[in-house]
Amino acid sequence: MRSTGDCDTGSDMTDDTSTQADEAPLVRDVLPRLAEGLERELLGLDEVDLAKQVNYLRVRRPCSCDDDFCQSFYTEDHESGTPFGADHRTMPLFPDSVMVNLDVVEGRLVFVEIII
Repeated sequence: MRSTGDCDTGSDMTDDTSTQADEAPLVRDVLPRLAEGLERELLGLDEVDLAKQVNYLRVRRPCSCDDDFCQSFYTEDHESGTPFGADHRTMPLFPDSVMVNLDVVEGRLVFVEIII
């Protein structure tokens, strides 16, 4: 069910520090191939509103799990280990490649899970 298709993130997410909103790097700048793949996959799934968000997503902070295979990151501020809420859904992408799941809350992309 989870896949990674032709998705190559194009960068290594190793920074463990939280970044202020105005300083947080854009995903398209630090992970350009991932951003292109996300937008393409979301449009292919007719998730136009989510695809429009990709160009403005920021890497707020990396996942704190400490697993070597995890390259996941938050695109909005959220306390690790707490539920996202009632209007949360997870979207698996790239079924033929790296495992990428998007967490969506109230129509906003809030977490990108990347397992390599």
